[in-house]
Amino acid sequence: MENSAIDRARATEFASETAYLNTSTCGLLPRRAVDAVKALADDNANGRRQGAGSWEAVQAAREGFAGLVGVEPGRVAVGGSVAAHVGMIAASLPPGSEVLAPEKEFSSVVTPFAVRGDLKTRYVPLDELAAAVRPGTALVAFSAVQSSDGRIAALDAVREAAAAHGARTLLDASQSAGWLPLDAGAYDFTVTGAFKFLMCPRGTSFLTVTEEAQETLPLLFPGMAAAEEPWGNVYGPVERLSADARRFDEPVSFLAYHGAEQALDLLAGIGVDAVHAHATGLAARFRRGLASAGHEAVPGDSAVVAVPGFGDREPALAAAGVMVSARAGNLRASFHLYNTETDVDRALDVLTG
Repeated sequence: MENSAIDRARATEFASETAYLNTSTCGLLPRRAVDAVKALADDNANGRRQGAGSWEAVQAAREGFAGLVGVEPGRVAVGGSVAAHVGMIAASLPPGSEVLAPEKEFSSVVTPFAVRGDLKTRYVPLDELAAAVRPGTALVAFSAVQSSDGRIAALDAVREAAAAHGARTLLDASQSAGWLPLDAGAYDFTVTGAFKFLMCPRGTSFLTVTEEAQETLPLLFPGMAAAEEPWGNVYGPVERLSADARRFDEPVSFLAYHGAEQALDLLAGIGVDAVHAHATGLAARFRRGLASAGHEAVPGDSAVVAVPGFGDREPALAAAGVMVSARAGNLRASFHLYNTETDVDRALDVLTG
């Protein structure tokens, strides 16, 4: 039986005209998030609001994300992109530091390290990542769930290996936060593009930083939002920056964060554990249907399913109203709270004839 909170959310918050199995690219916006963005846009168009939006909405989104990933809000910085968060972490490393990452890792996770030119970047197969940590490794940078094929990293093993060798960890949760339970406090850094399974507008991203790691990050773009008292530091240099991770905030889009506040509140009311059970159940149904027709998907328990060599089937699925994506030659389908068994079967009908 489906979780009743998921049933209610699907009925009241989503109105997709397709079998939308493409959350790994971009999640559907809940109706309440759309309404919040529209309301702010109308206020700004009609002169009913001083400024472009509400700092309270930004703080509410920060608190909502913190609650979902198990950390205090003071460990969360807000921003607009994963690449900017990773760039700050890359800037913190001394020259010559070794950064270890999986082969074919998502570009935003590794490029900021590669372009510095004075760091040692080393890439290994995902299933060898824990074993590849060695003395001298400064940072292990990896995604909880791989974008190209949905594989889940050996999170505990990588974390333990990093700790054994004194390496820090950077986890990208963009493909996992919202459906895979996460303890962000177990990593030195996490970065999350919130426009996927967190269902926030694009332009919403979060960085979590342990208190120890906060001491190593450079302040690349501090402004009034990073001040302990923002409205007391509008002119001239900020006198006192926030004592917690808010000092690493990027300037944000209020439109995105007004929507994010509502999307994260919806997800908190349902619970990540319930979404995990629902989404992985649908993914398992999809894998079984493919296997019965002689098509093997990448094995695992992920809510993101990849079918090697099927990437060229994406146009036919789109023509039939089934939205998926093609990545690295794979057909990639991703399942979330707004999907149903009917969506799964509709995709299987197209793929199996």
